[in-house]
Amino acid sequence: MASYLSRHASTRFGAYYIAVAGLIVSLLGLLASLWWLTGVLAFGALTALGTYDIVQRRRTVSRNYPILAHIRYFLESIGPEFRQYFIEADTFESPFSREQRSLVYRRAKSTIDKKPFGSLRDMNAPGYEWMGPSLSPVEITDHDFRVVVGEHRAKPYKASVLNISAMSFGALSPNAISALNEGAKLGGFYHTTGEGAISPYHLRGGDLVWQIGSGYFGCRRDDGGFDRDKFKENARRDEVKMIEIKLSQGAKPGHGGILPGAKVTAEIASTRGVPEGQDVLSPSKHSAFSTPCEMIHFIQELRTLSGDKPVGIKLALGHPWEWFAMVKAMLECGDRPDYIVVDGGQGGTGAAPLEFINRLGMPLNDALILVHNTLVGAGLRDEIRIGASGKIISAFDIARTLALGADWVNMARGFMFSLGCIQAQSCHNDQCPSGVATQDKARGNRLDVEDKSVRVKNFHANTKFALCEMLEAAGLHHPSELGPEHIIRRLSNGKALPYISLIDSLAPKELLEGGAKNHPLYREFWDLADANSFDAPCALHSLRQTKLL
Repeated sequence: MASYLSRHASTRFGAYYIAVAGLIVSLLGLLASLWWLTGVLAFGALTALGTYDIVQRRRTVSRNYPILAHIRYFLESIGPEFRQYFIEADTFESPFSREQRSLVYRRAKSTIDKKPFGSLRDMNAPGYEWMGPSLSPVEITDHDFRVVVGEHRAKPYKASVLNISAMSFGALSPNAISALNEGAKLGGFYHTTGEGAISPYHLRGGDLVWQIGSGYFGCRRDDGGFDRDKFKENARRDEVKMIEIKLSQGAKPGHGGILPGAKVTAEIASTRGVPEGQDVLSPSKHSAFSTPCEMIHFIQELRTLSGDKPVGIKLALGHPWEWFAMVKAMLECGDRPDYIVVDGGQGGTGAAPLEFINRLGMPLNDALILVHNTLVGAGLRDEIRIGASGKIISAFDIARTLALGADWVNMARGFMFSLGCIQAQSCHNDQCPSGVATQDKARGNRLDVEDKSVRVKNFHANTKFALCEMLEAAGLHHPSELGPEHIIRRLSNGKALPYISLIDSLAPKELLEGGAKNHPLYREFWDLADANSFDAPCALHSLRQTKLL
């Protein structure tokens, strides 16, 4: 017995022993006065907790450090918040820096967004980027920059240079969706629905881009397939300005998902067209088409059913031969999407496995350059508009993205910040403290729609104005004049070069004329791509063997 006590009388059991001793003393004191009842309750609770820690088998740390382990668990649970508020540097992007978040908050509130005393950035660090100013600045009188999408359609759309990226009802709260849509109405820009269909909260007057995912929510048959009649009914709404087929997203490219039945409320079931209380599957790929050419035919069908509105695709790039196969299908089938939204692989508002967020999908800049370059080389760039999304926050982010080939940009997390998001990273557990990414009515209903919609509008307007000022300083009159020659990047060797010197650019129609042999990526994969298959071509095996020799 003495040996047992000597082994366990260490400080790791100290808190438990103190609780037991306190309980005993309180019980004895209770005989003399009821005031000791407080001690009995307090020490009794701690003793019960410590006893449970010792006998349970799931947590070894708790068994070794009864009661004390809970202090460790608590400190660990508030670690992200503690680092964010007390340790994190203003420029430490994780995933968005305090400097970036503060910029959004200030612009959303229309308060002063200027900073004194110079940049906090290390301008000599590899990866630092800047935009060249002109010695002959200009004055822009109208900064309501617009891009015409589907100019040959019966119902073309003039898109703002900045819009709200896809975030579904179900991922965001009803009040958050309502505020975003009302903000889009006030500011004259579009709001992408996300693949969760058009909810009542999307119908507050803002322009909509209806996103169709592999679950076909809002146009879904009972078996999960595509329902043409339901699609036609929703697509012809006046609020719906464009249709977007989501092939993949930056948060989890190539990954499907299940919405657990417990989360499928009557409201979500009605919006998505699924049974209430049952698990809902979002497959990893579409069932309405299985080849690039079939995808083009599906685009044609959606265009017809919608009343000839612009139809586009959204994707996070992966295998280059699959992308090349889509471009070949556009050429061989004689039709093409009206626009393509390129999503960066840096993750997004959707929760996903860590490996998908960190290691799956092409980063936005690389993906955007590849898409733009391929369309130029295929002679299609003038016919297809390009949108881009992925960790875009500031006017410089927009300028760089446009310079690398996009016609406009979409933001998700930037607009979440304008709603009051504090980057608590609780989007996936229904405990969002700001009421943005939650279905908990006690949390979400406290988000004031009227106030936040104005902030959404302000953020959009003030960011556009900041972009206008950058363009003026660079001597440019419109975002369409931006090119890779305007953005300079610091390299790891200390040198700095404009993107035009770093990009392996194709000449117009170079792919069609067989002149891409000097461009390694196209040389390796363009000829292997097949308009009738997304599958890896058999010739890849031969290519791999050649590389090994």
